[in-house]
Amino acid sequence: MTKYFTNNFTILDLHKKPSIKSETVTQMIFGDSFSITKRSKKWLKIRIKEDGYKGYIKNRKFSKFLKPTHKVHVLKSGVFKYPNRVKKINQISFGSRLKIIEGKKNFFRFSKGWINKNDVKPIFYKEKNPFRKISIFKNTKYKWGGKSFKGIDCSALIQVFLNFNNKFCPRDAKDQVKFFKKNIKLSNIKKNDIIYWKGHVALALSNKKLIHAYGPMKKTVIMGINQTIKRIQKTTKLKVIGIKRL
Repeated sequence: MTKYFTNNFTILDLHKKPSIKSETVTQMIFGDSFSITKRSKKWLKIRIKEDGYKGYIKNRKFSKFLKPTHKVHVLKSGVFKYPNRVKKINQISFGSRLKIIEGKKNFFRFSKGWINKNDVKPIFYKEKNPFRKISIFKNTKYKWGGKSFKGIDCSALIQVFLNFNNKFCPRDAKDQVKFFKKNIKLSNIKKNDIIYWKGHVALALSNKKLIHAYGPMKKTVIMGINQTIKRIQKTTKLKVIGIKRL
């Protein structure tokens, strides 16, 4: 039986090689779980439980696997030393999973402190529209490999919302476009369809607008669908390779 650990850090970079100079291929947010496949004094080679992604993290003290009871449903939630808003000690990102120990007034306590009850939902909670709140990431900094309010990339923007709604989603755009099977024509595009280019992805907010974490603009932006398709074709010579419907 595979032994899992739980990430108890706000955000944790996963590197391609065992070096801090190596590319960050993805991140784990608080509550993500992983197994260890190789261990050295400074580094751990791991596999993330939620999406199977592999890479290297620094060898630190991690929690044994904690079965979460709740998940964060706001862009970022303050963590406080006491069950009040007086002393903020940290912030955790959308989709972070927690095991609640106790409740007091408007707060829940977990391993790192107290969090406002309004910022979390039970772990089995699902939205009818999984992308209903995707615009909370508007203007969030673009970060290659990022998965949080501090920085996010295009494929993570899709993944974190499907993960929040207890749906599996591969981490990278090249794997997502193969994973989602229902193909749609551009002329039939509607809200929540997912548009793929080679190495890039965006979500349709309507038949005219989309949202994407867009490297050239260094942030998550809402743009016109036709405008984006023309811009990407002009600047990178890339055409849309698939439009998928969940």
